[in-house]
Amino acid sequence: MGYLSTDKKKITTKTFAEMKKAGEKVTMLTAYDFTTAGIIDAAGIDSILIGDSASNVMAGNADTLPITVDQMIYHARSVARACQHCFRGLRHAFRQLSDQQGRGAAQCLPHDEGNGCRRSETGRRRRNLRNR
Repeated sequence: MGYLSTDKKKITTKTFAEMKKAGEKVTMLTAYDFTTAGIIDAAGIDSILIGDSASNVMAGNADTLPITVDQMIYHARSVARACQHCFRGLRHAFRQLSDQQGRGAAQCLPHDEGNGCRRSETGRRRRNLRNR
């Protein structure tokens, strides 16, 4: 494992812990679509971030607030279908929602598609939701 790895084993949180212990670098890029994710995965990048910046990059919005949970699910599933190797992290800010509403919305974000972790931010609180 390690920097631009050609070892095609599945990257997990355990892999990251081993890399940290060994002092190895972790690579991460952002992707929102199947094609870009496939290129990143084939290149040996360790992880892909699917962030709410898709609102700006893919939809042309001025900020990240307009992107919906359904749109994030679409992007996460597109990336997950392309990846055989890299770890996927999904981040969405639910700043416009209460903590309770944000927790409910975060549960809708895909973890069954092989995404490694989900991070949800609501109001002033941050929630890290990890799938094991």
